[in-house]
Amino acid sequence: MPPRGEAAEGRIGGTTPAVAVAQATKTFDNGTRALEAIDLDIRPGEFVTVLGPSGCGKSTLLHMIAGLLAPTSGTIRWWGGPWSATGTDGRRLAMVFQAPTLMPWARLDANVRLPLELAGAGHAKTEASVREALALVGLTEFARHYPRQLSGGMQMRASIARALVTRPDLLLMDEPFGALDEFTRQHLDIELASLWLKRKLTIVFVTHSIQEAVFLSTRVVVMGPRPGRLIDDVAIDEPHPRGDAFRVSTRFAGYAQRLSAAVARACGGHPGDEACAGAPASGP
Repeated sequence: MPPRGEAAEGRIGGTTPAVAVAQATKTFDNGTRALEAIDLDIRPGEFVTVLGPSGCGKSTLLHMIAGLLAPTSGTIRWWGGPWSATGTDGRRLAMVFQAPTLMPWARLDANVRLPLELAGAGHAKTEASVREALALVGLTEFARHYPRQLSGGMQMRASIARALVTRPDLLLMDEPFGALDEFTRQHLDIELASLWLKRKLTIVFVTHSIQEAVFLSTRVVVMGPRPGRLIDDVAIDEPHPRGDAFRVSTRFAGYAQRLSAAVARACGGHPGDEACAGAPASGP
């Protein structure tokens, strides 16, 4: 058995949830019922992954947590209060989308600086913050490069730097590594886990990948489709940092099998069904 590192529970605290979703539903204007009533508390310091098949409402839930969508009914509270554009109780959130969405005409440092400029910060005041964010994701030497000069993995790291430059407390990530090859994806998973520990972030992460969910998370919530609903909530009670030894361990396989069974159950035992596209038929 590998040596035990920092237990996840030891860095998770606070009696007030970072995010409290209470009986939140979402029905779109065209009548599509995207989410049943969702109850979900996310504690400060947690790394919570939302796992489930395509079309189950994972991204809708994340966009509601980000304040980009309003729930049709129910409530969402951040650190015990309503969300404010200037942050709630001095805290901030940031979001990383599925695609890097970098400005192709701007160099990397300008792309990372964008959120600070939108907030009204002057160029001179942002220089140190931009350098720090680029250093955190290992892109210092590429600050003057354009996005087209970077690989897909580097572009996604730049997108993460742009989110980190505001020093958020809550980081929301919508399948950020889904389009990358497996080698790059696993490397970025390790980097993300390190950033989570270093910056003491609270992270909500959406993925289709059971393996990625087990490797990264302190907790995985599983959603079922038509309409989206929570069907399981699994604590990944393993120390950090995690590495290749954990990926091939029997403990890892056990978590993966439980999550795979939960997704299959959500799909009525038929993960190949159209509503469950992207859901695995079995564990790794």
